[in-house]
Amino acid sequence: MIQGERFGTTPDGETVQRFAISGGGLTAQIMTWGAVVQDLHLEGHDAPLVLGFDKFDDYPAHSPYFGAVPGRYANRIGNARFTIDGQLFKTDPNFLGKHTLHGGSMGFGKRNWSVALHGPDFVTLTLHSADGDMGFPGALEASCTYRLKNPGTLSIELNATANEATLCNLTNHSYFNLDDGGASDTLDHHLQIGAAAYLPVDDELIPTGVVQPVAGTAFDFTKPRPIRHTKTGEQFVYDHNFCLASAHGKLRRAAWARGAKSGVEMEMWTTEPGVQFYGGHKVAREQPGLGGRQYGPHAGFCLEAQVWPDAPNRPYFPTAMLRPGETYHHVTEYRFRLDS
Repeated sequence: MIQGERFGTTPDGETVQRFAISGGGLTAQIMTWGAVVQDLHLEGHDAPLVLGFDKFDDYPAHSPYFGAVPGRYANRIGNARFTIDGQLFKTDPNFLGKHTLHGGSMGFGKRNWSVALHGPDFVTLTLHSADGDMGFPGALEASCTYRLKNPGTLSIELNATANEATLCNLTNHSYFNLDDGGASDTLDHHLQIGAAAYLPVDDELIPTGVVQPVAGTAFDFTKPRPIRHTKTGEQFVYDHNFCLASAHGKLRRAAWARGAKSGVEMEMWTTEPGVQFYGGHKVAREQPGLGGRQYGPHAGFCLEAQVWPDAPNRPYFPTAMLRPGETYHHVTEYRFRLDS
């Protein structure tokens, strides 16, 4: 076993390791539990760029997927069921007791991964998911490589293979605050998302099936604008998929954000057909975060590159199917710079 720092112990008694990596003006702490980005810093900017906790025990108890890699299917599957080649599969209904969220109650973001490789600027983690895990068919082998490179880039490469036809849709669930690490909210951050359409959702956050143009709506981020958008005096709730493409493709810029006060900018580049923008309205935690920060509503926002939610039940959405002999391959990069 490649040894990192012992960071904690899971409720099942497994050792959680943490690995420090640095490169391109960035430093990061990566832990095996959930393949979590626990901390991320940019040279010249004192505050962390992501939300998290200083102690491991706070993650199983309090984390809303801070920095984790959810799977086997990131985001939601309506009614916790889908069919493959005419066969019905039922998955763990861990969301509202009827839908599947982020792969189920013991999805990849809540499991202890193994370490395959580690160098000064990268770490590769692996996870075996057995046939029937959370209801998903087939045994799946997944890997996640975090690499820090010039200029100011956190690169995330996700790969998977399976021995039976199954679903695979992985992402990184980091919450970003480009100003002060979450001490204040991100509503005055500016955001741009390169998507002309989004997916409306029902009252249970399941896509209705409509692909709706963003033009003339509160979802229009085609030009940089503040995240803040009030409706009847309250901040508009964002937890929606923005439609980038109809299929996986080449690495391309999907989104851009800038802190309100810090001068820190972030570009998101991805191969994925969608990005879930979550504005963090439920992120408030009683437990202090990194550096003792008290996270309130909107302390961080997520830009999760992914296949569209509930795609297995919408044949006209981009597919998340993974068959034997195929390799799931996903690259997302978060590129940071400090405008001094």
